[in-house]
Amino acid sequence: MTSLYLVDDHQMVREGLRAVLQAAGHQVVGESADPTEAVADLARCQPQVLLLDLSLGGRSGMEVLVELQRRALPVHVVVLTMSAQPQHVAEALRLGAAGYVLKGAPASEVLRAIDAVVLGRRYLGQEVADLAVQALTGDAGSDPFSSLSPRERQIVAMVVRGQSSAAIGRELHLSPKTIDTYRSRLMAKLGVGDVTALVRLTIRHGLLREDEI
Repeated sequence: MTSLYLVDDHQMVREGLRAVLQAAGHQVVGESADPTEAVADLARCQPQVLLLDLSLGGRSGMEVLVELQRRALPVHVVVLTMSAQPQHVAEALRLGAAGYVLKGAPASEVLRAIDAVVLGRRYLGQEVADLAVQALTGDAGSDPFSSLSPRERQIVAMVVRGQSSAAIGRELHLSPKTIDTYRSRLMAKLGVGDVTALVRLTIRHGLLREDEI
């Protein structure tokens, strides 16, 4: 029996997953729709496997992956999502996910992914493996910034120029806390852990030149 935690912003999805997993003999020890709450729960109950959606009501499951890495929490992560974007597959794997399954897959594939990651292996369905190859070979046809909203791209430019959350908030008429949330979300989407890495990424993809920073 494997202990699992579910992170998805749709209650009906979580209920369906819980039923499938319990019928297969697994134990669901918790669930959440909120990344911050989920990370706190994961530190407390320490399940073996996390089933994680990437789209969480305006926030990103990548935030959870970043925090799990930062805290070195010992949980095997299977991303279970609708996103078939090659860049998302590559980012999730880079941030420590051990498996990636699309929500259109049969329940048996989710169960196989759980069994695989518990044994320390990766699990990618054939379609997902093809997406990962596209990202690694540059065939994805998009840069990592393409997933950002116009406001997020604006904040990226301000952050890499060294502006504080308070200064950005004053200019955009938003609270510093809101800016901090934006920063956390966009850095998770881009798969970077600090401002230095964000600066390198913006230069590499031509969003900004070195003489503009």
